[in-house]
Amino acid sequence: MRGSCLSNSDFSGTYSILPDLPAVGGNEGVAQVLEVGSRVTSLKTGDWVIPRDTGLGTWRTEAVLAEDDVISLPNDIPLLSAATLGVNPCTAFRMLSDFEHLKPGDTVIQNAANSGVGQAVIQIAAARGVNTINVIRDRSEFTQLSDRLKAIGATHVIKEEALRRPEMKELFKTCPKPKLALNGVGGKSATELLRHLQIGGSMVTYGGMAKQPVTVPVSALIFKDVKVRGFWVTQWKRDHSNDERAFRAMLDELCSLIQQGKLTAPACSEVGLKDYNKALEVAMTPFTSAKQVLIM
Repeated sequence: MRGSCLSNSDFSGTYSILPDLPAVGGNEGVAQVLEVGSRVTSLKTGDWVIPRDTGLGTWRTEAVLAEDDVISLPNDIPLLSAATLGVNPCTAFRMLSDFEHLKPGDTVIQNAANSGVGQAVIQIAAARGVNTINVIRDRSEFTQLSDRLKAIGATHVIKEEALRRPEMKELFKTCPKPKLALNGVGGKSATELLRHLQIGGSMVTYGGMAKQPVTVPVSALIFKDVKVRGFWVTQWKRDHSNDERAFRAMLDELCSLIQQGKLTAPACSEVGLKDYNKALEVAMTPFTSAKQVLIM
């Protein structure tokens, strides 16, 4: 392994897939191929690879794996971009591609905009000419965070409270109402996203950081015919396990954006493997601002 990410889903015990013990932790990271077997055709020594599926176990220095366990990446992209590519950018890519036909000039609204998924949504949408309305919690450093999100392509950055205020009418004079809402929080935040969707729009839930249920107003269903969906990138990968072209096409497009400087890794802290306990402690802290990456 070259770099391995530590995510809350790795150790919270609430993830839908739990490996049989004893097990190696870690779902995300990038490795370099050291040797290949005589029958391996899709990989060669020196290739960078990431896991095809969840549960491979990336918190280790080396492993002997089957050819089909991994998929290659170009090794001219930054290490941190490669290490953080397999989950959040793929989640953002699929949600922007699979639920609504978004054209340049259309709008997406999302909460958790400063998360890894949120930052990827901003950048991929900007590359496609799609507006983003990005909702974040109020905090002392709101202005700095807003400026950082706008620097990577955010059209608008607003506080949660603004969703319930008349100023939203002024905002929608500058861009159309959203076709798509992306919910990584749940609770009241998700309900407020729904209120601003276009008629016939979709809200896709991929996370629930608030640990509160999503409440859908009856009026939104009857009068706006909104669609409420869920998305889990692990299930997408498994549904397409026999269709390498779909996974490859997605990775190729994401890596092209990285190579063009249009998709950057989220804020990361690089931690040596010997200090893994410190990285775990930070990763388990709520609302951690930087993703912990073990450098092997």
